[in-house]
Amino acid sequence: MPRLIESVPNISEGRRSEVVEAAVEALRATPGLRVLDVSSDQDHNRSVLTVAGDEDALFAGTLALYEVAVGRIDLRAHQGEHPRMGAVDVVPFIPIEGATMADCVALARRVGQAVAERFAVPIFLYEEAASAPHRQNLADVRRGQFEGLGAKMADPQWVPDFGPEAPHASAGASAVGARMPLIAYNINLGTSDLEIAQRIAKAIRHSNGGFRFCKAMGVMLEQRQIAQVSINMTDFKRTPLFRVLETVRSEAARYGVPVVGSEIVGLVPAEALMDAADHYLQLEGFSPGQVLERRIRETE
Repeated sequence: MPRLIESVPNISEGRRSEVVEAAVEALRATPGLRVLDVSSDQDHNRSVLTVAGDEDALFAGTLALYEVAVGRIDLRAHQGEHPRMGAVDVVPFIPIEGATMADCVALARRVGQAVAERFAVPIFLYEEAASAPHRQNLADVRRGQFEGLGAKMADPQWVPDFGPEAPHASAGASAVGARMPLIAYNINLGTSDLEIAQRIAKAIRHSNGGFRFCKAMGVMLEQRQIAQVSINMTDFKRTPLFRVLETVRSEAARYGVPVVGSEIVGLVPAEALMDAADHYLQLEGFSPGQVLERRIRETE
């Protein structure tokens, strides 16, 4: 069975469509690589690109992506709601079919070394590929963002795994790693009070005593003038979407604020949505085999 690995590179550009299109075209032009999804957000000034292929296709495609991003994204002029430290901010590799986590770790190291050598961008390995426990958590790796990167890298604890020991002048640094599937899930609030979103994010994220597999922050959506709880769900099986949504709804009600909607950025495993349907519809004896499209694929 051929190995199938997913990658979800995040680039620090969500406003200039021509730059995003150039990045996507570089990926599409890579033999054996499939572009599954492109999600851009102007408030976050960030794009999430979802691709899949084998190790060689992902290796070539990632280098092609860096060619575009390093040449056309300058973090010295970049502003957005989402934390970032690099033009290509993060590149995770996720085992899907016929591939193991060890395969993804090996690919992360191969890509990280090649990017550092070709583009002089410092690379930090994170999650399952991390070279030390304090580098596993992406939030810790990215803390200080681009503006604080020079001072951070002067600390021996934060010498990069690959590349120069100082940030690239315009492209910063990147986190490259291996992990299980992650769901980027955002919940929008019926208020323009950013502090409320920040308080709710603090209540639900693991680092402050919330859900074990939940990372969250409060951001402002300037175009809509509403506050958002921006969430990364790192294990939807043990921290399901519906549980987080209901907790955010309950916390927001304390401030007299409604939840006005939610969104998924990029792709999501079908099982996560089926779990939500099972919960809200109070289905009895429900089986994933009852989903029409799934049954059709199983009988092909």
